[in-house]
Amino acid sequence: MRIEQELAKLGFTLPTPKPLAAYVPAVRAGNLVFTAGQGPTVDGVPKFTGKLGRELTEEQGYQAAQLCVVNCLACVKSLIGDLDKVEQVVKLLGFVASVDGFTRQPWVMNGASELLVKVFGEAGKHARSAIGTNQLPLDIPVEVEIVVRVRD
Repeated sequence: MRIEQELAKLGFTLPTPKPLAAYVPAVRAGNLVFTAGQGPTVDGVPKFTGKLGRELTEEQGYQAAQLCVVNCLACVKSLIGDLDKVEQVVKLLGFVASVDGFTRQPWVMNGASELLVKVFGEAGKHARSAIGTNQLPLDIPVEVEIVVRVRD
């Protein structure tokens, strides 16, 4: 439970994943776990809404990305039982709903990436894509999915 203790030190607790539509929170294929895209929700309700560059600042987007990746970790835990089984965060894919001309998607996604490194150390370093989009479900500003390698 070391990983959950690290998250708690940073003020985060893992929720119980609840899909919004017809999908599962995470799927395991061999030693890889793929999460569904997760938004910045608390108890199923978006904590942040709107677009970066209009309703939200870069710092708020960073915080939203942190919350998204915490929700991703909850999905991983729901499948494997203990986040200490994660050997490596392999890939992070992030979408940022933003206005035309907003080009700081990578800095917004640093919220998720930096949190993973704080919690997992070297094993939290990952490949990443940060994509700008015009709209996300429920008017959320950020959506994140991760792929992790786990041990039995």
